[in-house]
Amino acid sequence: MEVRIYKPTKTAMQSGRAGTKDWILEFEPTTASRPDALMGWVGSADTRKQVRLQFDTADEAITYAEKNGYSYTVEKPKDRRIKPKSYSDNFSNNRRRPWTH
Repeated sequence: MEVRIYKPTKTAMQSGRAGTKDWILEFEPTTASRPDALMGWVGSADTRKQVRLQFDTADEAITYAEKNGYSYTVEKPKDRRIKPKSYSDNFSNNRRRPWTH
């Protein structure tokens, strides 16, 4: 059984970083999804797709995967790059282009 261990990123709909501190262990899908004939919803017989386990550290998730005999892949989180911005820079004399309407 293949599992994926990763740290979730902040979605575009969030202004904060809630829910991004824990590491997630998810099972990789084993069967393909298929549309339901009556409703047209996409479904699968694989119920492990619905399981998401949360861990405080990546080492805890790796230990859990090894203990249960799962092969795993760990995705390292990307570093945040913060661009410093200031409202007063809009009116600076050293602007490359003039700021006009």
